[in-house]
Amino acid sequence: MEIRNQTTPSEFIIMGFSGLLEYQTLLFGIFLVIYIVTLLGNTIIIVITRLDFRLHMPMYFFLGNLSFIDICYTSTTLPKMLEHLTQERKTIPYSGCVMQLYFFVWLLGSESFLLTAMAYDRYVAICNPLRYKIVMNKIVCWNLVTASWIPGLVNASAHAYFTFRLPFCSSNKLNYFFCDIPPLLLLSCADTSINDTVMQVSCIFIGWVPCMFILVSYFYIIRAILRITSSSGRHKAFSTCSSHLTVVVFFHASATFSYMRPTSSYSLNRDQLIPLLFSYINPMLNPFIYTLKNKDVKKALKRAFTMKTSPSDT
Repeated sequence: MEIRNQTTPSEFIIMGFSGLLEYQTLLFGIFLVIYIVTLLGNTIIIVITRLDFRLHMPMYFFLGNLSFIDICYTSTTLPKMLEHLTQERKTIPYSGCVMQLYFFVWLLGSESFLLTAMAYDRYVAICNPLRYKIVMNKIVCWNLVTASWIPGLVNASAHAYFTFRLPFCSSNKLNYFFCDIPPLLLLSCADTSINDTVMQVSCIFIGWVPCMFILVSYFYIIRAILRITSSSGRHKAFSTCSSHLTVVVFFHASATFSYMRPTSSYSLNRDQLIPLLFSYINPMLNPFIYTLKNKDVKKALKRAFTMKTSPSDT
Protein backbone atom coordinates (compact mmCIF):
# COMPACT_ATOMS: atom_id res chain seq x y z
CA MET A 1 0.00 0.00 0.00
CA GLU A 2 1.31 3.43 -0.92
CA ILE A 3 0.24 6.56 0.88
CA ARG A 4 -0.24 9.53 -1.38
CA ASN A 5 -1.22 13.12 -0.74
CA GLN A 6 -0.45 12.76 2.97
CA THR A 7 2.34 14.33 4.93
CA THR A 8 2.43 11.83 7.81
CA PRO A 9 2.07 8.13 6.98
CA SER A 10 0.83 5.88 9.76
CA GLU A 11 3.55 3.36 8.99
CA PHE A 12 6.52 2.62 6.77
CA ILE A 13 7.01 -0.54 4.72
CA ILE A 14 10.59 -1.85 5.03
CA MET A 15 11.75 -3.02 1.61
CA GLY A 16 15.37 -3.89 2.42
CA PHE A 17 15.03 -7.65 1.77
CA SER A 18 12.19 -7.53 -0.74
CA GLY A 19 14.41 -8.91 -3.50
CA LEU A 20 15.61 -11.85 -1.39
CA LEU A 21 12.34 -13.51 -0.44
CA GLU A 22 13.67 -17.01 -1.11
CA TYR A 23 16.54 -16.41 1.35
CA GLN A 24 14.47 -15.08 4.27
CA THR A 25 15.07 -18.15 6.45
CA LEU A 26 18.80 -18.14 5.75
CA LEU A 27 19.06 -14.41 6.45
CA PHE A 28 17.09 -14.84 9.67
CA GLY A 29 19.55 -17.50 10.81
CA ILE A 30 22.59 -15.37 9.92
CA PHE A 31 21.33 -12.24 11.68
CA LEU A 32 20.13 -14.23 14.68
CA VAL A 33 23.63 -15.66 15.10
CA ILE A 34 25.12 -12.17 14.72
CA TYR A 35 22.76 -10.82 17.40
CA ILE A 36 23.39 -13.68 19.83
CA VAL A 37 27.19 -13.42 19.39
CA THR A 38 27.00 -9.63 19.84
CA LEU A 39 24.95 -9.91 23.03
CA LEU A 40 27.06 -12.74 24.44
CA GLY A 41 30.45 -11.26 23.56
CA ASN A 42 29.71 -7.75 24.82
CA THR A 43 27.94 -9.01 27.95
CA ILE A 44 31.01 -11.10 28.83
CA ILE A 45 33.20 -8.00 28.43
CA ILE A 46 30.90 -5.98 30.72
CA VAL A 47 30.76 -8.71 33.38
CA ILE A 48 34.48 -9.53 33.33
CA THR A 49 35.55 -5.88 33.56
CA ARG A 50 33.21 -5.37 36.51
CA LEU A 51 33.96 -8.55 38.47
CA ASP A 52 37.72 -8.95 38.00
CA PHE A 53 39.48 -6.41 40.24
CA ARG A 54 42.61 -6.63 38.07
CA LEU A 55 40.64 -4.96 35.28
CA HIS A 56 39.45 -2.07 37.43
CA MET A 57 41.41 0.41 35.35
CA PRO A 58 40.27 3.28 33.12
CA MET A 59 40.97 1.39 29.88
CA TYR A 60 38.64 -1.46 30.84
CA PHE A 61 36.09 0.91 32.33
CA PHE A 62 35.79 2.50 28.88
CA LEU A 63 35.77 -0.92 27.23
CA GLY A 64 32.82 -1.99 29.35
CA ASN A 65 30.94 1.16 28.38
CA LEU A 66 31.74 0.55 24.71
CA SER A 67 30.26 -2.94 25.02
CA PHE A 68 27.14 -1.49 26.64
CA ILE A 69 26.71 0.97 23.76
CA ASP A 70 27.23 -1.82 21.22
CA ILE A 71 24.51 -3.93 22.84
CA CYS A 72 22.04 -1.01 22.84
CA TYR A 73 23.15 0.04 19.37
CA THR A 74 22.48 -3.37 17.84
CA SER A 75 19.25 -3.88 19.79
CA THR A 76 17.81 -0.66 18.36
CA THR A 77 17.33 -2.16 14.90
CA LEU A 78 18.25 -5.85 14.74
CA PRO A 79 15.30 -7.37 16.70
CA LYS A 80 12.87 -5.55 14.39
CA MET A 81 14.80 -6.79 11.37
CA LEU A 82 14.56 -10.37 12.67
CA GLU A 83 10.82 -9.88 13.11
CA HIS A 84 10.50 -8.62 9.52
CA LEU A 85 12.36 -11.67 8.20
CA THR A 86 9.60 -13.89 9.63
CA GLN A 87 6.72 -11.81 8.23
CA GLU A 88 5.31 -11.32 4.79
CA ARG A 89 4.30 -7.74 5.53
CA LYS A 90 7.30 -5.83 6.87
CA THR A 91 6.07 -2.61 8.47
CA ILE A 92 7.08 -0.28 11.27
CA PRO A 93 4.74 2.33 12.80
CA TYR A 94 5.58 5.98 12.19
CA SER A 95 6.27 6.50 15.91
CA GLY A 96 8.44 3.37 15.97
CA CYS A 97 10.41 4.71 13.02
CA VAL A 98 11.00 7.99 14.87
CA MET A 99 12.25 6.18 17.97
CA GLN A 100 14.42 3.79 15.97
CA LEU A 101 16.17 6.62 14.11
CA TYR A 102 16.52 8.69 17.29
CA PHE A 103 18.21 5.99 19.38
CA PHE A 104 20.28 4.69 16.46
CA VAL A 105 21.76 8.13 15.73
CA TRP A 106 22.18 8.87 19.45
CA LEU A 107 24.17 5.69 20.05
CA LEU A 108 26.17 6.17 16.85
CA GLY A 109 27.32 9.63 17.97
CA SER A 110 27.96 8.48 21.53
CA GLU A 111 30.20 5.66 20.33
CA SER A 112 32.23 8.13 18.27
CA PHE A 113 32.95 10.27 21.33
CA LEU A 114 33.55 7.27 23.59
CA LEU A 115 36.21 6.02 21.16
CA THR A 116 37.75 9.50 21.44
CA ALA A 117 37.78 9.25 25.24
CA MET A 118 39.49 5.87 24.92
CA ALA A 119 42.15 7.43 22.69
CA TYR A 120 42.76 10.12 25.32
CA ASP A 121 43.12 7.41 27.95
CA ARG A 122 45.79 5.67 25.86
CA TYR A 123 47.53 8.99 25.22
CA VAL A 124 47.84 9.72 28.95
CA ALA A 125 48.88 6.13 29.75
CA ILE A 126 51.73 6.08 27.24
CA CYS A 127 52.81 9.72 26.95
CA ASN A 128 52.45 10.62 30.63
CA PRO A 129 52.53 7.33 32.57
CA LEU A 130 53.76 8.78 35.88
CA ARG A 131 50.64 10.95 36.18
CA TYR A 132 48.23 8.43 34.66
CA LYS A 133 46.44 7.47 37.88
CA ILE A 134 46.12 11.12 38.90
CA VAL A 135 44.85 12.36 35.55
CA MET A 136 42.55 9.41 34.80
CA ASN A 137 40.85 9.18 38.19
CA LYS A 138 37.31 7.87 38.65
CA ILE A 139 35.69 11.30 38.44
CA VAL A 140 37.44 12.11 35.16
CA CYS A 141 36.50 8.72 33.70
CA TRP A 142 32.83 9.12 34.61
CA ASN A 143 32.84 12.68 33.26
CA LEU A 144 34.31 11.51 29.95
CA VAL A 145 31.71 8.74 29.61
CA THR A 146 28.88 11.11 30.49
CA ALA A 147 30.22 13.72 28.08
CA SER A 148 30.30 11.14 25.28
CA TRP A 149 26.52 10.66 25.56
CA ILE A 150 25.61 14.35 25.42
CA PRO A 151 26.78 15.22 21.85
CA GLY A 152 25.08 12.07 20.58
CA LEU A 153 21.84 13.10 22.28
CA VAL A 154 21.94 16.61 20.79
CA ASN A 155 22.81 15.21 17.37
CA ALA A 156 19.96 12.69 17.46
CA SER A 157 17.46 15.35 18.54
CA ALA A 158 18.46 17.62 15.66
CA HIS A 159 18.25 14.87 13.06
CA ALA A 160 14.92 13.53 14.36
CA TYR A 161 13.42 17.03 14.29
CA PHE A 162 14.64 17.98 10.82
CA THR A 163 13.86 14.55 9.33
CA PHE A 164 10.34 14.06 10.63
CA ARG A 165 9.22 17.61 9.98
CA LEU A 166 9.39 16.72 6.28
CA PRO A 167 6.29 15.57 4.40
CA PHE A 168 6.41 11.99 3.13
CA CYS A 169 3.77 12.35 0.46
CA SER A 170 5.12 10.21 -2.38
CA SER A 171 5.39 6.77 -0.79
CA ASN A 172 5.76 4.98 2.51
CA LYS A 173 8.02 2.27 1.10
CA LEU A 174 11.44 2.55 2.73
CA ASN A 175 14.06 0.88 0.55
CA TYR A 176 16.28 0.05 3.50
CA PHE A 177 16.67 -2.35 6.42
CA PHE A 178 15.64 0.10 9.14
CA CYS A 179 14.72 3.76 9.66
CA ASP A 180 17.80 5.82 8.87
CA ILE A 181 18.34 9.39 7.69
CA PRO A 182 19.34 8.96 4.00
CA PRO A 183 16.49 6.63 2.94
CA LEU A 184 13.90 8.76 4.75
CA LEU A 185 15.16 11.92 3.04
CA LEU A 186 14.81 10.19 -0.32
CA LEU A 187 11.15 9.48 0.48
CA SER A 188 10.32 13.13 1.12
CA CYS A 189 8.69 15.25 -1.58
CA ALA A 190 10.04 18.48 -0.03
CA ASP A 191 13.39 20.26 -0.34
CA THR A 192 15.94 18.43 1.83
CA SER A 193 18.83 20.88 1.43
CA ILE A 194 18.57 21.91 5.09
CA ASN A 195 18.74 18.26 6.09
CA ASP A 196 21.81 17.75 3.92
CA THR A 197 23.47 20.73 5.59
CA VAL A 198 22.60 19.45 9.07
CA MET A 199 24.00 16.04 8.15
CA GLN A 200 27.26 17.52 6.82
CA VAL A 201 27.69 19.71 9.93
CA SER A 202 26.90 16.71 12.10
CA CYS A 203 29.48 14.59 10.28
CA ILE A 204 32.11 17.25 10.93
CA PHE A 205 31.45 17.60 14.66
CA ILE A 206 30.38 14.01 15.41
CA GLY A 207 32.68 12.26 12.96
CA TRP A 208 35.65 14.29 11.73
CA VAL A 209 36.47 16.28 14.89
CA PRO A 210 36.65 13.16 17.10
CA CYS A 211 38.53 11.34 14.35
CA MET A 212 41.09 14.15 14.08
CA PHE A 213 41.50 14.19 17.86
CA ILE A 214 42.15 10.44 17.76
CA LEU A 215 44.70 10.85 14.95
CA VAL A 216 46.55 13.58 16.86
CA SER A 217 46.53 11.42 20.00
CA TYR A 218 48.01 8.50 18.10
CA PHE A 219 50.64 10.72 16.53
CA TYR A 220 51.97 11.49 20.00
CA ILE A 221 51.41 7.90 21.14
CA ILE A 222 53.41 6.43 18.26
CA ARG A 223 56.15 9.02 18.76
CA ALA A 224 56.37 8.07 22.44
CA ILE A 225 56.42 4.34 21.61
CA LEU A 226 59.28 4.79 19.14
CA ARG A 227 61.32 6.44 21.89
CA ILE A 228 61.10 3.32 24.07
CA THR A 229 64.49 1.62 23.93
CA SER A 230 63.51 -2.02 24.47
CA SER A 231 61.62 -3.92 21.78
CA SER A 232 59.51 -5.71 24.41
CA GLY A 233 58.51 -2.34 25.88
CA ARG A 234 57.54 -1.03 22.45
CA HIS A 235 55.51 -4.16 21.74
CA LYS A 236 53.71 -3.98 25.08
CA ALA A 237 52.87 -0.30 24.61
CA PHE A 238 51.63 -0.78 21.08
CA SER A 239 49.57 -3.87 21.99
CA THR A 240 47.48 -1.77 24.39
CA CYS A 241 46.55 0.56 21.50
CA SER A 242 46.24 -1.74 18.49
CA SER A 243 42.80 -3.08 19.43
CA HIS A 244 41.36 0.39 19.92
CA LEU A 245 42.92 1.65 16.70
CA THR A 246 41.44 -1.28 14.76
CA VAL A 247 37.95 -0.55 16.10
CA VAL A 248 38.33 3.17 15.30
CA VAL A 249 39.32 2.48 11.67
CA PHE A 250 36.39 0.12 11.04
CA PHE A 251 33.88 2.41 12.76
CA HIS A 252 34.85 5.74 11.21
CA ALA A 253 35.49 4.39 7.71
CA SER A 254 32.05 2.78 7.40
CA ALA A 255 30.14 5.57 9.18
CA THR A 256 31.79 8.31 7.13
CA PHE A 257 30.98 6.53 3.87
CA SER A 258 27.33 6.27 4.88
CA TYR A 259 26.69 9.85 6.01
CA MET A 260 29.34 12.23 4.63
CA ARG A 261 27.57 12.70 1.29
CA PRO A 262 24.59 14.68 -0.02
CA THR A 263 21.33 12.75 -0.33
CA SER A 264 21.33 13.05 -4.12
CA SER A 265 24.47 10.89 -4.36
CA TYR A 266 22.95 7.92 -2.52
CA SER A 267 22.08 4.73 -4.33
CA LEU A 268 20.31 2.59 -1.79
CA ASN A 269 20.62 -0.55 -3.88
CA ARG A 270 24.39 -0.06 -3.83
CA ASP A 271 25.00 1.59 -0.46
CA GLN A 272 22.72 -0.24 1.96
CA LEU A 273 25.29 -2.95 2.75
CA ILE A 274 27.72 -0.47 4.35
CA PRO A 275 25.38 0.40 7.28
CA LEU A 276 25.14 -3.33 8.01
CA LEU A 277 28.91 -3.26 8.59
CA PHE A 278 29.02 -0.63 11.34
CA SER A 279 25.52 -1.45 12.66
CA TYR A 280 25.94 -5.20 13.16
CA ILE A 281 29.36 -6.54 12.15
CA ASN A 282 31.47 -4.02 14.10
CA PRO A 283 29.59 -4.48 17.42
CA MET A 284 29.89 -8.25 16.98
CA LEU A 285 33.63 -8.13 16.25
CA ASN A 286 34.64 -5.57 18.91
CA PRO A 287 34.75 -8.06 21.81
CA PHE A 288 36.89 -10.44 19.73
CA ILE A 289 39.25 -7.65 18.65
CA TYR A 290 39.83 -6.64 22.26
CA THR A 291 40.12 -10.15 23.69
CA LEU A 292 42.34 -11.58 20.95
CA LYS A 293 44.87 -8.74 21.26
CA ASN A 294 44.65 -8.08 25.00
CA LYS A 295 46.50 -10.37 27.39
CA ASP A 296 44.82 -8.94 30.50
CA VAL A 297 41.32 -9.67 29.20
CA LYS A 298 42.33 -13.16 28.06
CA LYS A 299 43.80 -13.89 31.50
CA ALA A 300 40.67 -12.58 33.20
CA LEU A 301 38.48 -14.79 31.00
CA LYS A 302 40.69 -17.77 31.76
CA ARG A 303 40.46 -17.10 35.49
CA ALA A 304 36.67 -16.74 35.29
CA PHE A 305 36.17 -20.01 33.38
CA THR A 306 38.70 -21.82 35.58
CA MET A 307 36.78 -20.79 38.70
CA LYS A 308 33.55 -22.07 37.20
CA THR A 309 34.94 -25.41 36.09
CA SER A 310 37.13 -26.16 39.13
CA PRO A 311 35.71 -28.56 41.73
CA SER A 312 34.28 -27.13 44.94
CA ASP A 313 36.45 -27.15 48.05
CA THR A 314 33.60 -28.37 50.20
